[in-house]
Amino acid sequence: MSIVNEFNEVFGTRENSVSFLSPGRINLIGEHTDYNDGYVFPSAISSGTYGVVSLREDSLIRVYSANFSEDGIIELDLNDLKRHDLQWPNYIIGMVTFLKEEGYQIDKGWDFYIKGTIPNGAGLSSSASLEILVATVVKELFGLDVSDLELIRLGKKVENEFIGVNSGIMDQFGIVKGRKNKAVLLNCQTLEFEHVTVDLKEHQIVIMNTNKKRQLSDSDYNSRQKESAEAFEILKRERGISSMSEVTLEMLLTLEDTLGEVLFKRVRHIVTESARTLLSYQALNKGDLDGFGELLNQSHRSLRDDYEVSCLELDTLVETAWEQPGVLGARMMGAGFGGCSMAIVSEKEVPAFIEAVGAKYKEVIGYEADFYIETIGDGPRVLD
Repeated sequence: MSIVNEFNEVFGTRENSVSFLSPGRINLIGEHTDYNDGYVFPSAISSGTYGVVSLREDSLIRVYSANFSEDGIIELDLNDLKRHDLQWPNYIIGMVTFLKEEGYQIDKGWDFYIKGTIPNGAGLSSSASLEILVATVVKELFGLDVSDLELIRLGKKVENEFIGVNSGIMDQFGIVKGRKNKAVLLNCQTLEFEHVTVDLKEHQIVIMNTNKKRQLSDSDYNSRQKESAEAFEILKRERGISSMSEVTLEMLLTLEDTLGEVLFKRVRHIVTESARTLLSYQALNKGDLDGFGELLNQSHRSLRDDYEVSCLELDTLVETAWEQPGVLGARMMGAGFGGCSMAIVSEKEVPAFIEAVGAKYKEVIGYEADFYIETIGDGPRVLD
């Protein structure tokens, strides 16, 4: 059944419905660097969040999520938007609220069918995908003159101020600026970016989902952000820096005792991960896939040992992946503490890879991982 037919099943047949897709994203490398003014390397993916909308003549937004079908149709009133007891409607409420606060005219409601093909809580930015879907829908419905950067900023604001996750700007940026077969090298301090062709030749991106769920606002993610902020204040006092991007490894080594073991490790990850991201950019531009793969491996070790955001589930997937033939590299992805990891695998080895890694994961963890093949796709758009 097409997504339009699914909309019709829920809301009734409409002649004026419009379909949208907002992709998810992967981050090739550059993890936990976005809120530390470092470099990141995200790309939009083929999976995403689909939406079908039909404009109404009243102030009601009637929304239904196929991923949370047990919740039925949720009714929101444009004239009385407030936080919902359920979590997923808050991404819609937050984005519409902040658009209205910016002065954009949103004077009618709409019926809104949502269906995500991104696993929730897996580290593929299902929340940012939904935020940008809502922004794209509203922009199209009401003809809003709002820039990409403004949509990105508002998406981040929803996460930070409405949901309570102290995330950076990477997720929304990677989605909005997504281009087919290209990643986005982004300087998170200046927001300067470059589209970079990603040619993996005879290799595929395999996403490995731990199926261990985590709620970022309730996890250690925010504590890592606080540790980074604490370390920055020390470095600012001791070395006069104005941004974490100014910290070099040489500078850091002179402050190991001042920072203490934990904060020293956190900053070492930030500095080396940002450097690895630039080296990955260079490797892909040269077609050095082996070098790129090794940088992915180094990234995982740093996230595991220095930033300490990995877990048994992620380590089992990644370390088992490293042992398989045809693997260029693998690492955990996203915030950590569960969610997904990524491997770059030779196309001909993918079936055997999934079987071997899946079997080892079930043996160690006791339940199954899921595997997806992802391609690098375009950003949010109206569908034909």
